[in-house]
Formats: sequence, structure tokens, C-alpha cells
Amino acid sequence: MFKAELSDPNILKTSFEAISSIVDEVQIQTNSEGLKLDALDRGHVTFIHLELKASVFDEFVCDADEKINVDTTELMKVLRRSKSDDRVLLSLDESNLILVFVGVAKRQFKIRLIDIEDEPPTPPEVDYPTEFEIPFSLVKDSIADVDIFSDKISFSVDSDKFKISANGDFGDAKIEYLHGEKVSESVKSTYSLDKIREMLKADKFSDITSIKLGENMPLTLKLKMATEDGELSFLLAPRMEDEE
Repeated sequence: MFKAELSDPNILKTSFEAISSIVDEVQIQTNSEGLKLDALDRGHVTFIHLELKASVFDEFVCDADEKINVDTTELMKVLRRSKSDDRVLLSLDESNLILVFVGVAKRQFKIRLIDIEDEPPTPPEVDYPTEFEIPFSLVKDSIADVDIFSDKISFSVDSDKFKISANGDFGDAKIEYLHGEKVSESVKSTYSLDKIREMLKADKFSDITSIKLGENMPLTLKLKMATEDGELSFLLAPRMEDEE
């Protein structure tokens, strides 16, 4: 048996707002410790990891391991119908993921489970030379700034500053942030702005983001709850400067 109750629907809503824009379907794995998912987009550009511990939930019961295969678009359609003060109840029957929103009224939705042939991807192991934390709002505002000029964005970091920049045919933009952390190397990588923008839809998950960066290496952007009971992370392949 699986059932869970959550007093804050925004935890699921903000997570799957980002996830559904990147992948079409996911396998949510549950056990007594909580739920998690790993997914890779069709272009093998963005890897996603979500983990919500049982302690995130007001009630969490999972007597046996479950694999919940769902279409992310359909799940997000339902989650968007939740209100900020709703309680969310999750459960399963033989062919459906059941979501109940309890507020002024009690509303029930059943999402058909789907067949997924492939096993979930294994998280890639990347050895990074740098890791630092910055406000999530800084990344979001910076994306809006550089979006004026280019569809590519460069992240760079040295011992003093984290920099976000973009160069286009009609102008360029640069944002600098004094990170105040121990960074011993200077590195830079360029990424697709559209791919970064998809990640930023999870803007209510955490106020702080951890960034791992290397020279022309994948970007790891991790959001972690203040209580450390939940984590949402993205790994994005770099975009080479000569790519169109």
C-alpha cells in the first residue's frame, strides 16, 4: 500500500513544473524512506534527480516498493488545479495515481499509469573542480538579463566572482556576483539558455542553489530544502561555442 499526505502542494507543483518541461514521462520510485525519480530528456542533454524524504510529508506510508509511471504533462495539468492552502493526498490503485485536493471542497483526480520500457537512467558521476552556493533569485534575474541578446549563456567562476554573460549580434550582457566562497580554480562553460530556463521553473523549491562548474563541463544545479528533506537537481551538458 502507498499513501501520502502533503500540506504544501507547491512542493510537488514547482518540482513538476520544471520536470514536465524537460521530460515527457517519469518513473517515480517509492519506498518506506520516501520517493525519488531520475530522468533524462530525449536529447540526452538534461538529467533530472528529485528526492523527497518521507519526513517532507505529513503522512507517508509505503509497505512495499512501488514504481509509478506517469506522463508528466498529465500530472502537471492536475497539479496546477491545486490551491496554495489545499492538502494533497496521494495514493494508488491498480492502474491509476490518485490525487485528492482537500480545501473548501474535496476534489479527486485519477491519472492513468503508463508503460515505460526503459529502466530509469543512472546518475552520472562528474568530478568538479568548483562548487559554490548563490541565491536562486540571482540566477533567475540574470537569465532574464542575458535573454535580451543571446540564446547561449556562459557561467564562469574564479576565487572572487561568479559571472553570467551572453554575447549576441546586437549586444552583450554580464552579471557579476561576489560569492565569498573558497574557489581555487577559474573555469567557464557555455550552455543553452532555453535549457537553463526550463530548470528555473522550480523557483519555489529553494531560495538557494548549489552550482558545480568546470571548464567546458556539464553544469550541476541543485536545489535543496532548508530542512534537507528534499532535493531537486539538474545536470546539463555544455554547449560548445561553435554550435549553432
